[in-house]
Amino acid sequence: MEFLEVIHVSRSFGPVNALLEISFTVHRGELFGLIGPDGAGKTTLFRIVASLLLPDEGKVLLKGHDVAKDYKQVRRIIGYMPGRFSLYHDLTVEENLSFYATVFGTSLKESAAYVHRVYSPLIPFRKRLAGKLSGGMKQKLALSCALIHRPEFLVLDEPTTGVDAVSRKEFWEMLEELRDMGITILISTPYMDEAGLCDRVALIDKGKLLQTGSPSEIVRTFPAKLYVIRGENLYSLLGRLRKSPEVKYAFMFGREIHLVFRREPDDPARWLGPLTGTVDGTFSIDPLEPGMEDCFVELMGKKEPVDGEENV
Repeated sequence: MEFLEVIHVSRSFGPVNALLEISFTVHRGELFGLIGPDGAGKTTLFRIVASLLLPDEGKVLLKGHDVAKDYKQVRRIIGYMPGRFSLYHDLTVEENLSFYATVFGTSLKESAAYVHRVYSPLIPFRKRLAGKLSGGMKQKLALSCALIHRPEFLVLDEPTTGVDAVSRKEFWEMLEELRDMGITILISTPYMDEAGLCDRVALIDKGKLLQTGSPSEIVRTFPAKLYVIRGENLYSLLGRLRKSPEVKYAFMFGREIHLVFRREPDDPARWLGPLTGTVDGTFSIDPLEPGMEDCFVELMGKKEPVDGEENV
């Protein structure tokens, strides 16, 4: 029996189909990522998994328990961290932890060994109001509260969005340690670099599951030869590339253009030359190993460029 089973789950809000026939499984002790852009349906699915929202169709089983029917048992197993900081801003760090411990019939002392790695950076700030914490510290406090009742399963909805790079790195180090303790983790993120830190991922867009597998498995399924173009005035060049009948698609990835040909020329460098004739600067084109971003773009079949360097 799988630790978590999501079985043909669908959910609509009026005319909007938030989730369409979503199915996947999570193994015990796994760090599983749900990867997709804003509006993909990640939060809706997580609220269903956490027994906070009912699906229109399908069901979710956690350790064999139907999360809709057996929600009391399920909530003893789950630690849930929503996307928005939802603790009490006018309570101190210590007061927030004590409150959540009381709700779950435990205490910080009883759970100290379980939450120590996460909570220890907060100890110097335990008398500070939660609303006065930095983004990274709020993140650690929210995770400490989610762990206070010693759950077997963590559900983390985009916990690193809006957090600085150092805090993001520290947070993922904590998650790896929690996984090594035997905690199963389901996390969502829009960041493709974080996808590579998961044991397995599910790629989701517009309520549809695109692909599931380990990051390396997904990258290996990239169906075409990928090229990278580097140089100056890339945005001027991008429009020309997209009009070429040989180009399947071209996207900006930070300061580069990633390109897949529909009909690959014998000499890509010679082919590129005439297109750059009236564009200032020098350009190079080289083969490139695809990453998760490229796989996501390929699966989504997008016609517009991806915004941002690492956020799809």
